[in-house]
Amino acid sequence: MSRIAILGAGAWGTALAISLARRGGHELTLWAHSPALAGQLAETGENLPYLPGFTLPMDVEITSDLPRAVFEADILVCVTPTQHVRATIAHIAPLLTRNQIILSASKGLEEKTFLRMTQVIAAVAGNPCGVLSGPSFAQEVAAAVPTAIVAASSSNEVALTVQREFSSPTLRLYTNDDVAGVELGGALKNVIAVAAGAIHGLGLGANTSAALVTRGIAEITRLAVACGGRRQTLAGLAGVGDLVLTCTGALSRNRSVGVELGKGRKLADILAGLNGKVAEGIFSTAAALGLAARYEVEMPIAQQMDAVLHQGKSPREAIRELMARPGRDE
Repeated sequence: MSRIAILGAGAWGTALAISLARRGGHELTLWAHSPALAGQLAETGENLPYLPGFTLPMDVEITSDLPRAVFEADILVCVTPTQHVRATIAHIAPLLTRNQIILSASKGLEEKTFLRMTQVIAAVAGNPCGVLSGPSFAQEVAAAVPTAIVAASSSNEVALTVQREFSSPTLRLYTNDDVAGVELGGALKNVIAVAAGAIHGLGLGANTSAALVTRGIAEITRLAVACGGRRQTLAGLAGVGDLVLTCTGALSRNRSVGVELGKGRKLADILAGLNGKVAEGIFSTAAALGLAARYEVEMPIAQQMDAVLHQGKSPREAIRELMARPGRDE
């Protein structure tokens, strides 16, 4: 029986705990940064702020004590917002044993360093690590809707371990050794999803949406390949699959932010309405452009979204400038 600690009691962390508990065969701990949230989860079994309507099984231990959560765990799943991953891993690094696996399930880039999450983990702790990514709305995973995702690691043993321990009748895992491709697909699709939401908010049509998604995957692939990823990875679940889900699904938080921007609302007001929930695309846009500049990769959609998010540019003007770019081969 494996011991799995999920670090982060947001929607995705809670959904993973529910999925793993439903599968059975594990000792599970869910760590919440907030003692108040941990207390509410322990008392009611329902994550009211982040995943209402679903009940955590009684055998999932809830705690706000981070050292207690990681003690003797075989796999640590980091599901904290990306900008808090470094601090979380630094906190537990002195407590870890050599064989504990750290699995990132946070989709984004570190804002100032432009690092992927496994790179952050490697910089802070020397443990074997991997990434969990792919098209997976938390609500649907919690509801046992059939879902397929990817476990990627440079270590085949780590990827196979995660595949074995997380697979269930409703959650299918594929393995991959292209960590850069899988992580960048998961991080960059959030940027494109904000743009897709803005298109919807502006009242533009299916033609515009299809063009954006298609050119978005081209943009993501260019940067991923420049960073050492493989083109075929971006044609799979962690690339096209996650991009299509996040750009078209009504449950997408990043798309929802874009919809409100398209309707003319200010970003500060939109963020206030998220009530503590995180739309990773807001942070990843600037980081993606920093990474693109480092590798001399052109990312026109990300560039326009950065101007909308951080420079006050109107979404309609951003679309107009994208359409006015000089013609080129596909």
